[in-house]
Amino acid sequence: MNIDWMEEVLKRKEALIQDTQALLRIPSVLDEENATEEAPLGQGVYEALQFLLQRGQEEGFAVKNVDGLAGHLEIGQGEELIGVLCHVDVVPPGDGWSSDPFAAEIRDGKLYARGAIDDKGPTMAAFYAMKIVKELGLPLQKRVRMIVGTDEESKWRCVEHYFKHEEMPTMGFAPDADFPIIYAEKGIVDMDLRKPSIGTQEESEIRLQSFQAGRRYNMVPDFAKAVLLVRADRQQEIEQQYRQFLHETSMSGNAVVEGNTVTLQLEGISAHAMEPENGKNAGLWLAKWLSDVALDTQAQSFIRFVTDYFFADSRGKALGIAYNDEITGDLTVNVGILSYDAQAGGKLGINIRYPVTNDIEQTKQKLQNIAAQHGFALEHFSDSKPHYVDPNHVLIKTFQRVYEEQTGERASLLSIGGGTYARSLKAGVAFGPLFPGRPDVAHQKDEYIMIDDLLKATAIYAQAIYELAK
Repeated sequence: MNIDWMEEVLKRKEALIQDTQALLRIPSVLDEENATEEAPLGQGVYEALQFLLQRGQEEGFAVKNVDGLAGHLEIGQGEELIGVLCHVDVVPPGDGWSSDPFAAEIRDGKLYARGAIDDKGPTMAAFYAMKIVKELGLPLQKRVRMIVGTDEESKWRCVEHYFKHEEMPTMGFAPDADFPIIYAEKGIVDMDLRKPSIGTQEESEIRLQSFQAGRRYNMVPDFAKAVLLVRADRQQEIEQQYRQFLHETSMSGNAVVEGNTVTLQLEGISAHAMEPENGKNAGLWLAKWLSDVALDTQAQSFIRFVTDYFFADSRGKALGIAYNDEITGDLTVNVGILSYDAQAGGKLGINIRYPVTNDIEQTKQKLQNIAAQHGFALEHFSDSKPHYVDPNHVLIKTFQRVYEEQTGERASLLSIGGGTYARSLKAGVAFGPLFPGRPDVAHQKDEYIMIDDLLKATAIYAQAIYELAK
């Protein structure tokens, strides 16, 4: 059967764009403060889930709402189940947009909105792919189910709940990363190292009262602040030294003297934790400067530990946990949260992305040993295991063939440090929507998807779904 998939997409182009805009106009940011029994993650997220289920019902798909946390839309028949894992929640829009982040405006062939590329645009592409397969009346031997999550950007409570109650697909994909095909994803650890306060404070001309940088494990902190208690005759000297440091590093920041305190502020560059080198960690840079100041003993031991083991070392070399494999590359370490209080002590919130073949228990033991030597305790350790699909699996072979037929380009296999819903499937890969060479604007201001790419992805997904389910 010879089907021109792109022609089928173009017949439905206007409707696809309109539906995508309608979904993007729903501000589906996690809002637990206003949660209800019906909408456990907030009204916006629930509205986006309902929108998709409603559209599925209108198209004659079999739909189900799974307790307001997830849902699914299904076509086809048969024993086996193919999964398409999407999500309708988005990260907060942040500031600095050129247009309203939920207006879904089209300018110069690009559709601008929070969620355009991550993950509402691709979700709608996959929805229309299923719609095309259904409308063409193609014979399917398997069922195809779009599983819709609502908490991908936070704690994945949606898929956890969903798979407790619903069937696990035999294989499937998440349209939530890059083309051609992502067949391997690193393991992801979030952990806390805590150093309690020693209680007694010796006399010191300069004492660190508090230090704060970062709020999320999976982001490089772009702002840090330290409050120092400084003897009056040393205040001007500290302020001048800090301003000199700002000048030498060309970093932005400030020093404010008020009463007996000097408050230091520093701006860094935010980035995703999967590659800390893409950012500039404000917390680590401020700690680096403080490591040369004669602080009180308690603060000094905290700051020294931070700089000795983490500054300018995103690969865990100083910690003795550096690791690399051919499938997924380097282990990476991101200090996403740094906090210190003279009364409460200090805490580091660390995100580690580790390769597929890395023994994480061994890595954990090494970290515990080094931490203990410096008076730190490992307090919280969550581990999302790495994910890997054999390159010879039928899923990968099918997707490679489809991608090459649709684009005329080689379908190479990629690995990433990020985590997609594909890892919640036993045999799952991330498949698009970002084409090679396109900038990744997910989570950034002025996020967009190119209309042409949206159409192209829809054609690829339609053929892929049919080839897997026929």
